[in-house]
Amino acid sequence: MVSVLQNDSVGQFKKRVFSGVQPSGGLTLGNYLGAIKRFVQMQDDDYETIYCVVDLHAITVWQNPKVLRQNTRELAAFFIASGLDPSKSTLFTQSAVPEHAQLGWVFNCVARMGWMQRMTQFKDKAGKNSENVSVGLFSYPTLMAADILIYLATHVPVGEDQKQHLELTRDIAQKFNNDFQTDLFPIPEPLIFGEATRVMSLRDGTKKMSKSDPSDYSRIMLNDDTDIIVQKIKKAKTDAYPLPSSLEEAKKRPEALNLLTIFAALNDVSTSSVIEEYSSKEFSLFKKDLAELSSEKLNPISLEMKKLMADDKYLDEIMKKGRDKAISIAEPVINKVYDIIGFSNT
Repeated sequence: MVSVLQNDSVGQFKKRVFSGVQPSGGLTLGNYLGAIKRFVQMQDDDYETIYCVVDLHAITVWQNPKVLRQNTRELAAFFIASGLDPSKSTLFTQSAVPEHAQLGWVFNCVARMGWMQRMTQFKDKAGKNSENVSVGLFSYPTLMAADILIYLATHVPVGEDQKQHLELTRDIAQKFNNDFQTDLFPIPEPLIFGEATRVMSLRDGTKKMSKSDPSDYSRIMLNDDTDIIVQKIKKAKTDAYPLPSSLEEAKKRPEALNLLTIFAALNDVSTSSVIEEYSSKEFSLFKKDLAELSSEKLNPISLEMKKLMADDKYLDEIMKKGRDKAISIAEPVINKVYDIIGFSNT
């Protein structure tokens, strides 16, 4: 289920969704349930869907070129293996469409320093080392705004950690429109998903599932086989009580709530219905069923990814077609932007 917050500017534009995922490697259950599964579902909704492997964002921190190239292909394969249909959705690599960077520079000149300095995610990532991080890490929210607005996207799927960046995108679109007396850019709206938008660690229900966690047992990887999935879920942290009997009780028990919402999201049902089914039962039974469900849903994706990664020609063809489609949308927009701000196209 998706909820949408409406504003008046969206109505005049084609309903178009944009989202990008960084090719950081090490794909987890959180990547699937928190993003890709939702993206796949949306291609059958009343939106044009555009999805991007955002490799320009990846290099805001140093990347091994060979590893980056591999991770980019792996993520593209993950999209397709998870059910993304290239005939319904546009899928491409960010760096293959130069209009992203072109509009990103324009937005660097529209955004205000005060706006950028308030971006909490930069502070979190830079930490005490802010004097030595790349300029790109500081300014990447303007590139994110360009990613969205170069396609005149009206809606953006967001998690908790991206809401501030979408607000910046809206501010940039509004300021550009006001500064140049135009209505070129929509003011994009957030798409807020239902169950398991934020999958938490199997070892700590208050922390997001992450491949960087020191414990392998904190996460389920997309390439984990059935035996490993069973072991990780069996060892997932719970408390000494039976499963909650109500959603209100579950919210007070983060590890229990995390496992329940994972089950719900994998099975396309509500957390409340899972709680009703397993109310007051022992965790051992529930974990067994969750492990079976996880394996049933994830193993086919892992197998399909391996096939796609072995077929370079097929994967390249899909990404090239996606690139061409993306450019066909983005090029007229950047040309219009250049005309509006007074650049000569000769």
